[in-house]
Amino acid sequence: MSPILFWIFAALMLAFGVSVVVNRDPVASALSLVASFLCLAALFVGLDAFFIGVIQVLVYAGAVMVLFLFIIMLLDLKAEKRRHFNKLALAGGALVTAGFVAGLVRVLSLYPAGNQPFPPLGVAKLDDVRQVGMTLFSNFNLPFQTVGVLVLVASVGVIVLSRRELK
Repeated sequence: MSPILFWIFAALMLAFGVSVVVNRDPVASALSLVASFLCLAALFVGLDAFFIGVIQVLVYAGAVMVLFLFIIMLLDLKAEKRRHFNKLALAGGALVTAGFVAGLVRVLSLYPAGNQPFPPLGVAKLDDVRQVGMTLFSNFNLPFQTVGVLVLVASVGVIVLSRRELK
């Protein structure tokens, strides 16, 4: 992966991570978490960890976040009201963050092997994504389709249950 793409995806992931915490609307926060998961999957794919990238999208961005969105829709959570922050607490948090960043920079600067590139990986006949896809759609096609139908039925059910009646 080119270093430019790495830094773009890393910056996007951090920005969406901050957006998860800063957003007051729970749905926007959950969607920011999905975008952060997708950027993390792009980082894994860029580092030639294709299987982990695919699992990141399927399990976390797919199943776990759909579950979170279902819970948010069922509980009908509203956006939080703005609150006032204690200036002393903000200053203390900024101080702790600055100390952590300074310690991290110091540790990374004292580790010279961190600047060396990884050795190239061995070339396989089939890459991980193709192998997982072939196994999934040949040996486990019926369970895969069944899970897809169950997720669709659950999605429609949650939408019907969370709909409000107009008076």
